[in-house]
Amino acid sequence: MEREEEETPFLGLLDILHESCNLVLHRRKIFLQISLFMILPLCFVYLAQIEISEIMFKEIMHNEFVLDSAPQGTQLSTRISSMLTAEWVAFIFFKVSYLFFFILLGLLSTSTVVYTIACIYAGNHISFMKVMSVVPKVWKRLSLTFLWSFIIVFAYNMMSLVVLILGVILFWSKPIMGTVLLFGFPLLYLSGFFYITILWHLASVVSVLEESYGLNALSKSQILIRGRMDIVTEVFLVLGLSFFGIEHLFKFLVVFRYIGVGCRIGVGILFLILLSISALFGLIGQAITYFICKSYHHENIYKLSLADHLDAYFGEYVPLKVDEVQLEEYEV
Repeated sequence: MEREEEETPFLGLLDILHESCNLVLHRRKIFLQISLFMILPLCFVYLAQIEISEIMFKEIMHNEFVLDSAPQGTQLSTRISSMLTAEWVAFIFFKVSYLFFFILLGLLSTSTVVYTIACIYAGNHISFMKVMSVVPKVWKRLSLTFLWSFIIVFAYNMMSLVVLILGVILFWSKPIMGTVLLFGFPLLYLSGFFYITILWHLASVVSVLEESYGLNALSKSQILIRGRMDIVTEVFLVLGLSFFGIEHLFKFLVVFRYIGVGCRIGVGILFLILLSISALFGLIGQAITYFICKSYHHENIYKLSLADHLDAYFGEYVPLKVDEVQLEEYEV
């Protein structure tokens, strides 16, 4: 598969999907190994926590109802109150544990796929064992980028909450302004959150393939998406919608038990496979989008420089060399 240099900056959504399919088909073995050992466990943890959280929360709500119905000060109410406290502690502990493992597996999967694609484009020999030996070093850089992204998201949410409270206080009594606030604020909030999410995902690729990480990687990703915000938005919007669709269909058919037990197991496995495929293609598309943005800004990534940079994870760090010419064509 080859792409002319002048075509690279202007690849569209379908072109990215085509490139992703070709990469997976030509390197089936390595991507199958990554999917089985990294992405499949990630998706299993994600879907399993939905089911377990629903079971735990239903039990908590049931006991809350029983407590409200029980006479106050009785032995029954005391026992149920103690039970509820233990259930809430268990629920919170489960959620925190899930977030820890999900973030860990997510960062490992991202570093694995991005490093693999970069090796393929650079023409480096690649094997699953080689990738796994490099991932711990890449993961440290990704962790700092994720930490700064989390801080930015937290600050953004706090700022949005303050703006919302002030808006309600100042404009809720005014019908026109209240309506604008009701419909306009969610749209603005989601747009900002989506933009931050795009920056974080692209910064993850930057953290693996360049010397920048943390705030520098986020700043770099902000520069890269300028001029190609259209394709970046399309890629991440399609990925987001696919995850949203799979998750809610899983909830409707499996979690909420609208089908029998046997069918729920089969459908659950089907959704696990679909989510794993979607995650794999999402990470591949994320990396390809990075190369497109680099090419659009006339930042050439030489294969030799990229190969040296990737091999440097086995020894001394080598910064990625960039020149102001077109992205070199790549071949799989």
